[in-house]
Amino acid sequence: MCKKSLFLAVLVLFSGVINTSEGTVFFEELFDDTNFTSRDWYDNTNTQISTVEHIPGSTASAEYHFNVGATSPGGAMRKLFPESETVYVSLYIKHSANWTGSNRPYHPHQFHFVTNLDSVWVGPAYTYSTYYIETNEGEPRLALQDSKNIDETQIGVDLTNITEERAIAGCNGNSDMTAPDDCYSAGSTHRNGKAWKAGSVYFQDSPGPYYKNDWHFVEAYFQLNSIVGGIGIADGHVKYWYDGELIIDFENVMLRTGENPGMRFRQFLIAPYIGDGSPVDQTFWVDNLTVADSRPIPGDINDDDRVDSKDFAEFASSWLSELGEGQWGLDYEISQPPDGIINGFDLGAFTDNWLNGAN
Repeated sequence: MCKKSLFLAVLVLFSGVINTSEGTVFFEELFDDTNFTSRDWYDNTNTQISTVEHIPGSTASAEYHFNVGATSPGGAMRKLFPESETVYVSLYIKHSANWTGSNRPYHPHQFHFVTNLDSVWVGPAYTYSTYYIETNEGEPRLALQDSKNIDETQIGVDLTNITEERAIAGCNGNSDMTAPDDCYSAGSTHRNGKAWKAGSVYFQDSPGPYYKNDWHFVEAYFQLNSIVGGIGIADGHVKYWYDGELIIDFENVMLRTGENPGMRFRQFLIAPYIGDGSPVDQTFWVDNLTVADSRPIPGDINDDDRVDSKDFAEFASSWLSELGEGQWGLDYEISQPPDGIINGFDLGAFTDNWLNGAN
């Protein structure tokens, strides 16, 4: 059976009622130009863009270059969004062929969320809650620190079942046991940290599906846990997708205690940082970034929070079209990362998400 006949056969099979899910996109950043302040970014708005490195269909990407020994390519690039108990980010990322990161079991930091409990200018290393999306030695990870919540009089004491006035990422006990925590001295006070890791290297040195010098589609989702009767319940979510594959998935996480019932996500930061200095001259690029309150449904081409015959009709109109042709569009590149042609990989991803909803 030829590809077009197979495509039409699949079309005939689609019928039935589908699940729907309403979601809100807070903002999108395409990095097509450097007029960042006009799009409400603040702090470091001098981010460089590259017109050489970008995904198919794009014209430019943000470029983050570390000189040897540098701790950062520049200051934090920040943007506020409406307060929310859930937050989602997606972006395309590519690393230079010689990318090595920090060569340490920590850093580099890359992308962050902070909450309404801190000021809009807060340094992300010491807050009531900072959420990290990053890669260490090629392994994706999500992390948390809530060092301002540490009870400095109870260092090393597990306060989990004693009080809600405690830190949850280390120093006052491990609130959910979903990942190891850390506690260390920082002058006269302490810092903490907790990381959920993918368990494998996904940004690899050799060409292939995990090659770090290719574009990859990264998504992350955080959902604050419930608070019932003044007590934090370990039902928060942390999730990470790599090219559409869910590789970090926890739905039993503590991200706040009953001490902070009003905590909401409200700020996104791009703040690359290697504390010990970059071991080599290296670069990564970011393209087509989206921040929302939920993960969109792959295949929801017309953005009506459902995957149905309307989406399939649009998808069909682009079948076998290639980059540069009028019918090709990034919305139809459902299989990740985009390869410049609408083909069976995209059809497979579309059918995989039929009847599915978002977080």
